[in-house]
Amino acid sequence: MNHLDPLISDLALILMLAGITTLLFKWMKQPVVLGYIVTGFLAGPHFSFFPTVTDVANIDIWAEIGIIVLLFSLGLEFSFRKLVNVGGSAVITALVIVVGMMLLGYAAGRLLHFTYLDSIFLGGMLSMSSTTIIIKAFTDLNMRKQQFTTIVFGVLIVEDMFAVLMMVLLSSIAVNNELEGSELIYSILKLAFFLITWFLIGIFVLPTFLKKARRFLNSETLLVVSMGLCLGMVVLASYAGFSSALGAFVMGSILAGTNEAERIEKVMQPVKDLFGAVFFISVGMLVSPEALVQYAIPIIILSLVVIAGQIFFGTSGMLISGQPLKIAIKSGFSLSQIGEFAFIIATLGMSLKVIDGFLYPIVVAVSVITTFTTPYFIKLSDPVANWVEKHLPAKLNFILERYSANASAVQPENTWKRVLGVYLGKIALYSTILVGIILLSLTWFLPLMKELIPSVWGKYIGVGITLLVMLPFLWALTMKRINSRKLLTLEENKRANQVPLFFMVIFRFFIGLGFVIYFLSVAYSQRTGVLLGVVLFVIVMLLMSKRLQRQIVSLEGKFMDNLNERELRRTGRKNNLVRNMHLAHMEVNGECAFIGKRLEDANIRKEYGVNIVSIKRGLKRINIPKGDSRLFPGDVVSVIGTDEQIQKFLDAVEPEEISVDETENEEHFELERIVIPKDSPLIGKTIAQSGIREKDSCLVVGVERMDGTFLAPTGNIVLKETDMLWIVGTKARIEALLK
Repeated sequence: MNHLDPLISDLALILMLAGITTLLFKWMKQPVVLGYIVTGFLAGPHFSFFPTVTDVANIDIWAEIGIIVLLFSLGLEFSFRKLVNVGGSAVITALVIVVGMMLLGYAAGRLLHFTYLDSIFLGGMLSMSSTTIIIKAFTDLNMRKQQFTTIVFGVLIVEDMFAVLMMVLLSSIAVNNELEGSELIYSILKLAFFLITWFLIGIFVLPTFLKKARRFLNSETLLVVSMGLCLGMVVLASYAGFSSALGAFVMGSILAGTNEAERIEKVMQPVKDLFGAVFFISVGMLVSPEALVQYAIPIIILSLVVIAGQIFFGTSGMLISGQPLKIAIKSGFSLSQIGEFAFIIATLGMSLKVIDGFLYPIVVAVSVITTFTTPYFIKLSDPVANWVEKHLPAKLNFILERYSANASAVQPENTWKRVLGVYLGKIALYSTILVGIILLSLTWFLPLMKELIPSVWGKYIGVGITLLVMLPFLWALTMKRINSRKLLTLEENKRANQVPLFFMVIFRFFIGLGFVIYFLSVAYSQRTGVLLGVVLFVIVMLLMSKRLQRQIVSLEGKFMDNLNERELRRTGRKNNLVRNMHLAHMEVNGECAFIGKRLEDANIRKEYGVNIVSIKRGLKRINIPKGDSRLFPGDVVSVIGTDEQIQKFLDAVEPEEISVDETENEEHFELERIVIPKDSPLIGKTIAQSGIREKDSCLVVGVERMDGTFLAPTGNIVLKETDMLWIVGTKARIEALLK
């Protein structure tokens, strides 16, 4: 007899249960994520009245894939540009939350008579909100498009980065009973190097690759390629010592700037829904009734600490960063939970044998409770924000509004601040690339060349090739002029500016020279590295400056084009025609105001100033469309206009979509039989004259006479007494017609 694999039987069990519970929760108009948690509890090992999952390890693997897919999907919506836009507010808020919750968690642990190390680890567990839970809650509540959610996502991503540093901090305290500053600095530098390196490689390679392969990318191949890229980055992130979730988010944010981002989101949606469901079901499996009873008091206290602390510190951080009061409150209420990172810290503490075993079930219970309450607090945030705004003292409200307005206002930027920003950015960018090249050469390329060419020439060739690869980036770091002349034209004392600019150039020169000397010193000896490095560096920089300049300018241009590929396609800024006229391509979405209208009736040229040169509808292209052509959702429209005209038209063609729950707003149509009574005003009128369609918004689909004759409705059929009308319409409209 063939035995079914436990993975299949377990999946069958949890998905059937999930289908029933989620339908029930949908019927009760409750968030679906709560149904998944209930499913996990019912199918878990702690509830014996239902069949139980036989192999929890398999479900855990699926749950981990769920986290990866959820973070990848978040990255697709949260491009690097968005992260930069909310960066300051996100960093400040995340810092306030992490520091505040660590101190609050430590204090709560000591009050509950936990040990010193238990309390420190507890503070770390309570300091991180759950990205996956918040994403799902926002999706279920149709709030993904609201303004505050973008800032909340920024906070969550910054918290994930802080998590990497916290792991080092807690490990150092647990092992050495003190904080090792050098390890923390090394972790920060490693994180920065990882993010910059893969971001640069991704921006250079992926848009070009997707553009070349676009004609082969149907839904199937696009899904396979996207998941391959996502999991590949997850492997690289794990190999570098970072979380798989961070790697998935990085790949998603890289792909978010490409032209294929919208298509990838669509093909990923069912995958995200399936694996995300398994993740939340696995959270529900962790609920233990025995632990809830045994540690009831600590669980209740810590749950209240998490909810109150996250709301307070989240709201405070948002206010400090300059966000309006309403956005701050809604953001704080959204962050009122802990998630999967708490389990990771608890596992770390137990593996180091520095925390007691009872802490794990307590944190699991707190996580499940706060996950369960999260959707309700998100729903509650809007009325609470309105109540606080209404009852806040007028003077305090004025101070907060003024502070927020000043923080968001565009301040005149100091010229030297701009120069230093560009200067330090260039140094960080090209230094990261050079560090990557040197590490790759010393750990892989030089040993490979020695193996392929055993003589001394193998090493010489390897060093030479490495220096050639480094050359354009060395020139960009040391010799390429930072365009500070334009930035400093408004400065009165231009001579005074020359001195600091000169030292900035010298500083860059010595950094580049340092990279060459270091590489040659490791490859040969320190004396050889210094002597040979100085000579080679000076000669090459002087002799090849013009050629290298053209090369690096070309690389920078390609990088910026790839970085802004999606935006450039929509705005057409790279498709210059004459003067400031551009060719732009944009997709018509369902909220467009003139869908279905003829072009001549939409007055597009008169209203927006643009000229439509083509409409692409599936495989069909309409070149130079006439006035009777129409626009439909999904059409790709190519237009010519100025920056201002194209932007105005883009706002009309691709307005911000409002997420609406289809199931909650869908009007159900009914089929009803109506017999015309003796005194009806419809007698003697035709169907067209009756007004049933125009006035009552109902549709006559059949007329049945007393003799059993059934007539297909036409506008000229005269209605008679006792005719039976078959009518389609909403329940409300049919009831109104009957009256």
